[in-house]
Amino acid sequence: MDLRSCALAMTVVLLLAAGHAVDAVKASDFKTCADSAFCTRLRNAPGPGFAIDPTSVSVSGAHVVAHLGSPAAPGATLILRLISMGGIVRLHINELDGTRFEVPGILVPSASASQQEWTIVSQSSSALQLRTSSGATASLNFSPVALSVTASDGTHVLTWNADGHFAFEHTRTKQENDPSGWWEETFNGHVDSKPRGPNAIGFDVLLHDTQHVFGLPERATQFSLAPTIDDNGTVSEPYRLYNLDVFEHLSNSPFGLYGSIPYLIGHRSGQTTGVFWLNAAEMYVDVVKSVAGTSTRWIAESGVLDLFLLLGPSPPEVARQYHVLTGGTAMPQLFSLGHHQCRWNYKDEADVAAVDAGFEEHALPYDVLWLDIEHTDGKRYFTWDKAYFPNPTAMQSDLASRGRKMVTIVDPHIKTDPNYRVFKEAEEKQLFVKTKDGADFKGHCWPGESAYLDMLNPTVRDWWADQFSTSVYEGSTTDLYIWNDMNEPSVFNGPEITMPKDARHVQGVEHRDLHNANGLFYHMATASGLRRRGYKEVDTVSGDRPFVLSRAFFSGTQRVGPIWTGDNAAEWAHLEVSIPMLLSLNVAGLPFSGADVGGFFGNPEPELLVRWYQVAAFYPFFRAHAHIETKRREPWLFGEETTGRIRSALQQRYRILPQLYTLFLHANATGAPIMRPLWWEFPGDALIYAVHNAFMLGDSQLVVPVLRQGANDTVVVLPGDGVWYDGTMGLQLDAAAPGRKLFRVATSLDAPVQTYLRGGSTLVLRERPRRSTRAMAKDPLTLVVALDRSGGASGDLYMDDGRSYAYQAGEFVYAQITMKGGVLEWGPGDHAQMGLPPPAPGYDPEVYVDRVVVLGLEGGPQDWSAVAVAGAVGPRVALDAAPGPVQVASEGPALALVVRRPHLPVRGTWSIEFRSERASS
Repeated sequence: MDLRSCALAMTVVLLLAAGHAVDAVKASDFKTCADSAFCTRLRNAPGPGFAIDPTSVSVSGAHVVAHLGSPAAPGATLILRLISMGGIVRLHINELDGTRFEVPGILVPSASASQQEWTIVSQSSSALQLRTSSGATASLNFSPVALSVTASDGTHVLTWNADGHFAFEHTRTKQENDPSGWWEETFNGHVDSKPRGPNAIGFDVLLHDTQHVFGLPERATQFSLAPTIDDNGTVSEPYRLYNLDVFEHLSNSPFGLYGSIPYLIGHRSGQTTGVFWLNAAEMYVDVVKSVAGTSTRWIAESGVLDLFLLLGPSPPEVARQYHVLTGGTAMPQLFSLGHHQCRWNYKDEADVAAVDAGFEEHALPYDVLWLDIEHTDGKRYFTWDKAYFPNPTAMQSDLASRGRKMVTIVDPHIKTDPNYRVFKEAEEKQLFVKTKDGADFKGHCWPGESAYLDMLNPTVRDWWADQFSTSVYEGSTTDLYIWNDMNEPSVFNGPEITMPKDARHVQGVEHRDLHNANGLFYHMATASGLRRRGYKEVDTVSGDRPFVLSRAFFSGTQRVGPIWTGDNAAEWAHLEVSIPMLLSLNVAGLPFSGADVGGFFGNPEPELLVRWYQVAAFYPFFRAHAHIETKRREPWLFGEETTGRIRSALQQRYRILPQLYTLFLHANATGAPIMRPLWWEFPGDALIYAVHNAFMLGDSQLVVPVLRQGANDTVVVLPGDGVWYDGTMGLQLDAAAPGRKLFRVATSLDAPVQTYLRGGSTLVLRERPRRSTRAMAKDPLTLVVALDRSGGASGDLYMDDGRSYAYQAGEFVYAQITMKGGVLEWGPGDHAQMGLPPPAPGYDPEVYVDRVVVLGLEGGPQDWSAVAVAGAVGPRVALDAAPGPVQVASEGPALALVVRRPHLPVRGTWSIEFRSERASS
């Protein structure tokens, strides 16, 4: 990087770096590394020097098998398996007897199909060198054991055990003089019996020449993970992955929160790499940066080493590789991408009706109204408090009559009441988690004393799924969907406000082994129940896609449903950190996520509330939520000026729904994130690697929100060196021009979030203001074409019924959009590439493109004509084309060529030929 670029990069950091306030949390409730015996033992400690027995090495197809041992760890015989999966290298190490717990159901069944045969490059008594089908070379050193991977061009990508931190605490018999913490430890008066003794695993992975690493959600901190250890020693706590109920979490801390994805992404110019450890036990990760790159040091309390090295080399390829392993994002119902209105709690049916009427009266679009725990009879889930909700089915039906849905909360703690049907039945069937002594485990949560279902057990999950039938869940309808909260699990009187690690699941599995996946199994079972309900009660052929929001999550949650970032606060720092939190989730494979708009705790002033709605309009999941002790904050309670600003933000959300829904298809088919860091689309632009206060929505739209109180301008960084267009006015900007890479733009509370359309892309919108997604189902589309310097652009659009699985039988439209040489073409896209079956010939959504906006025509939009051509050689029809504003209701300058009312079907093949009258004259 030259001096000018270095100076510019420093300016970007100074202008865009988050400046978080330090707020309070009850830190004494939660462990640090120093409080965890296994972390204390293994952090910064050298491994015992495991080595491969050269005589044990065998290579067969995609598999290498070898035995490991160490004189410093007598009695430990380990088995190593190295598996080639194309662009993925899997390293699996377990004890020889194979009895350690391995997390089931995380890898998709098709993952094993990606295995590809190793090619042996060389083999000796000290090393084995292999080549993958993608051309990468894996070098396995025997003593000490280490694995180095180089790209096909010979550049170093990563090295496992480069610093010699590999440790594997083997199963052993308890001895009288064993060290403290091996067989028992205590925290805040809670005793962990640790019957298996020390079982921890540690290792390091060096990402060569890489200074930026991302991922490891969930935590509220900067996007590019800061080092936790430097040349002078420990800088901070390691990044912890242990799902916990963290009440009023900090806005800037490495501390782990409600969910965990043990997946880290490294990026440098020319190389993006992923490191995924499939292990659901408590985990810590240190980040250590040096001139050689970034060393990541991983420690988990138990389980096995099941490590996947994703070799990229590009960001989309790393996403595809993680997708191969853990699957894609479930296609959501379209209503779930609209605006959700929630509060702890809407107090009764009259309150629900009044809130719904308020949205109608003030022309505020929304799709879902939520009920928190107070709607139940004494926190007994699947019940209603009849004093306040005497007619729940009528209430739901009334909302549904206007195209809206309801969501109720169903938490995992079951009130221990022998007269409560759910508890009684589960107790009789022995479905609860057990204590170490074999009794049903009981802890305290919202209902008081509660029992907890053993969701590791498939029989329990199957039983749970049956509870969501409308014939079982009394008062529910098929317009009711579900919210799973507190599923870390939260246990108010437990160690760290969660379940004891020595609690027992099916087949004697300790809770410590699966803790981080507990919420996922619960989430899966609930979604399975709604899916089952859909096929039985909504549509026996095509079903009804489930919608279940979860707080806890793990790798694979994307296949099930959305999550949110938990108990944030009405503070500017929490608004600001929401973006890096959501970017971390997106790059870690969980894009359907959002943060509570306005902050869960506290009372946002109107400016903060407006700014939050403005940025949340671009979150993949968009929900306003508030604590029971906060003031009411429905959008019309702050005066018409504020209501109008929030209305504009909500309408912006509904405008972009066609684009957003198409992005979910990409997430489903390829694992692509929806909110993307700038470097994802511009991987060679080193200036933007640390930027986390702006993001790309898909590949076409740069979003630059205002995150500072009282701001009258904001900083814009245009990535790459191409052309961009102001999303509101249509003004063309050249990122390569002086002063256009980094600049300030004036803003106000009345101005929408600053967006920029990428030259060479298309954007499909719905511009008619509506009250819900159902109301806009047949509305016409606007196609915006933003040309690059060569006059080209491309994009796509996906549509289906927005609710069922009929798309899996071909009932969808997937269109490819291109413009080149003055001709705009619309036709069928490559459905197979998107994981779709052949389209059904008879399916027609009866939706039309009725406005086409072209930006960047040579010489400006004046004196251009447009002719539509149906099919390849169909009739030619002159269209109404004239200069106009980008947005249909805008009074902005006429910087675009606008084609009005062409009435062109989304299901079809057509083109528009643009001709400059100046050129012809």
